[in-house]
Amino acid sequence: MSDLDDDRNSAIAILARGLQGALEHAAAGGIDHLPRPAFAAPRASMPVAPAATPRAPSAPVRPPPVAAPPATPPATPRVASAPLPVVPPPIGGAAAEAIAAILASEATNADKLEKLRTEVIGECTRCKLHRGRSRLVFGVGNPNAALVFVGEGPGADEDRQGIPFVGKAGQLLTKMIEAMGFRRDDVYICNVVKCRPPSNRDPEPDEVLACEPFLQAQLAILHPLVIVALGRHAAQTLLRSKTPITRLRGGWQEYRGIPLMPTYHPSYLLREETDPSKTRKREAWSDLQEVMKVFGKDRAN
Repeated sequence: MSDLDDDRNSAIAILARGLQGALEHAAAGGIDHLPRPAFAAPRASMPVAPAATPRAPSAPVRPPPVAAPPATPPATPRVASAPLPVVPPPIGGAAAEAIAAILASEATNADKLEKLRTEVIGECTRCKLHRGRSRLVFGVGNPNAALVFVGEGPGADEDRQGIPFVGKAGQLLTKMIEAMGFRRDDVYICNVVKCRPPSNRDPEPDEVLACEPFLQAQLAILHPLVIVALGRHAAQTLLRSKTPITRLRGGWQEYRGIPLMPTYHPSYLLREETDPSKTRKREAWSDLQEVMKVFGKDRAN
């Protein structure tokens, strides 16, 4: 059996346990069936025709008319029901069970996030990034936020303070958030990896894989209306895609039923300060304006 088969079987087993628990919980509450969730519907399913009324044997049977193809829907996000959280390998055992218990609890989002940080992640040593960190950088902001920003990983300033996006890129992100009509405290901000990569290098695949279950748990707790993926690593990790950010940005994507807008990372925009055209900044602002429309904050400037 290949590693891919092992990973798939592990994910299926975890999902099966979660489904079993959900069914048992529903049965205990007197619910004898569960409706099909909206997010599980195929993206381009064919319409199902109603059952035909029986005709007399002598009546001729005419073929049904060919329906015109549906018009292409506008590229706007849709709101789906809460997706089932799936915790992928390499996490398992007690940690996976602890995450499942946190997600199923009646606690507030703030308490769930705190338990995830302290009781599950703790002083994490699951990948090599822990060797050089000063502080683990979990996330910050409104635990009931409708808008979540996901970045790549902490930098030097974030490593010292234990707070995401507090350096120069963070200052630009704050300006971007305020330009959208929000305060920084209104939203939630986190990263794909929770420890600073040495010399601010890109996170390596094994580091992303070790940290990804905790990001997934954060997003499952928050279940925002919209996610903004800041930069290539955040977008590709959340979307399971290798498509360049220059092609992903500006178009609505979907993460487990949640509309997701990929755009450029603020640190990338800072490197464009010397470019008089500043085309990337204009593109990023266009992306954020699409997000603003969802919240009724559409502006022409």
